[in-house]
Amino acid sequence: MLEQQIDCPIRPKTSAMSVKLFQITLVILILLIDLVIAFPSLAESTLSLTSNPNNFRVGQKVIWLYKPRTDSSDVQKIPAEIVKLSSKQVQIKVYKHNNEFVNRWVNPNKLENSTKIK
Repeated sequence: MLEQQIDCPIRPKTSAMSVKLFQITLVILILLIDLVIAFPSLAESTLSLTSNPNNFRVGQKVIWLYKPRTDSSDVQKIPAEIVKLSSKQVQIKVYKHNNEFVNRWVNPNKLENSTKIK
């Protein structure tokens, strides 16, 4: 049997490689530009408790402005104590009549410092 050698001409791959390198560089550049533009939007834009003028802290005594019904104009002022803080709500401890307590998550806008009420 005769072995035949097939000669394949060696093509210069420099143009194909340079196009591929250009495409990869372009994609990386676009991703970096997108990250720079999108970075400020990654910041938390929700209402934070540090921007709240009350500056609530755990253990602080507050007054919960409780409405029994949303359509009611009657607002009850219930003394409470802050247990936990989150970015959107505050967990308070409300004491019952029989020396027990209940924890409730409430909107920080429904709370006042207890020093405001006399």
